[in-house]
Amino acid sequence: MKKNICVFTGGRQEYGILRPLLNEFRYSKKINLKIIAAGMHLSNEFGLTYKEINRDGFKIHEKIESILSSDTPVSISKSMGILMSSLSESLQRLKPDYLVLLGDRYETFAAASCAFVAKIPIIHIQGGEKTVGAFDDGFRHSITKMSTIHFVYHDEYKKRVIQLGENPKKVINYGGLNIDSIKKTSLINKKELYDFFGINKYKKLILVTFHPITLEKDNSKKYMINLFNFLKKFNKTHIVIFTKTNADTQGRIINNLIDQYTKKYSNVLSFKSLGQIKYLSTLKYCEFVIGNSSSGVIETPHFKKSTINIGTRQQGRIKPINIVDSNYDTKSLFLAYKKISSSKFKNKIKYMKNPFYKPDTAKKICLYLEKLNKKSSTIKFFNDL
Repeated sequence: MKKNICVFTGGRQEYGILRPLLNEFRYSKKINLKIIAAGMHLSNEFGLTYKEINRDGFKIHEKIESILSSDTPVSISKSMGILMSSLSESLQRLKPDYLVLLGDRYETFAAASCAFVAKIPIIHIQGGEKTVGAFDDGFRHSITKMSTIHFVYHDEYKKRVIQLGENPKKVINYGGLNIDSIKKTSLINKKELYDFFGINKYKKLILVTFHPITLEKDNSKKYMINLFNFLKKFNKTHIVIFTKTNADTQGRIINNLIDQYTKKYSNVLSFKSLGQIKYLSTLKYCEFVIGNSSSGVIETPHFKKSTINIGTRQQGRIKPINIVDSNYDTKSLFLAYKKISSSKFKNKIKYMKNPFYKPDTAKKICLYLEKLNKKSSTIKFFNDL
């Protein structure tokens, strides 16, 4: 009898990563796939990205609208409440044997809380990491404690999950699902990408993704102004591609500032969501990446692209050699750019290896889950070191 495995996705940030695993589930003879799409997927403000799931041929079994029209701490908490109220009913209808969750966002934490109370075993992907500048750490480690099985990206992250008291036999490092997703995605060529952007093929691209630093003071506006001042240097030589923020506190402040900056300069484009194929294609063909996204740390090594990582949001993650850290001020940004522009740095990363890559990550996860019993207990014992 097939196992009912339900996958929750709250936005673009995780769906593109999960896609190769969803494909493995789709063609498995031992797994019956159920998908719940919620949050940003159902919001016009964030690109109605549930349509991308449909275009990929997946059936969405439950849709949950939970995004409110503001991004204050109160509205984020209310959004979590709305999601939990609806999701608890969705899980009751779908009756999954397991729930698959990826990452560390508040939507994911809400989903984990519902499953934990409903005694549904949780399979958590990408635990054990650290992001000092965001409240994701609290959500991520809490999800770890509610989860039964853990698929991590690195042996250092594996040690951290075990340090949290988890059974070492249930913590597995098959590598980064992100990289598996990239390898299994057919990217468009440079001409198609530039035609999509409607730009001169001789201009170089800069890819920018800057998210709120949720554990710091409300400095998003100040940080963005510094970033804009840095980017003005490239007005005549580059096309700047902004991908907007997710639904986080102060996210709309950043997105509004990006809109204003985009209107002001002809070499700047901004997008709610590029979609996985166009985003990865932009990564492939850009000159460098700048911002504070996890993609700049985990995915750029695959393309051997220089990354200027700004501030504390990704502090604590393993940093591959293509990453150069910068403070928020414009001077620091220029110093970081000077470093990534040097011949020495470019030669150093030319033959780099991605520390998060292992072959066939999605297939290995699927094979592991196929061997699980249909009924599994959520009872766990704290593993003392």
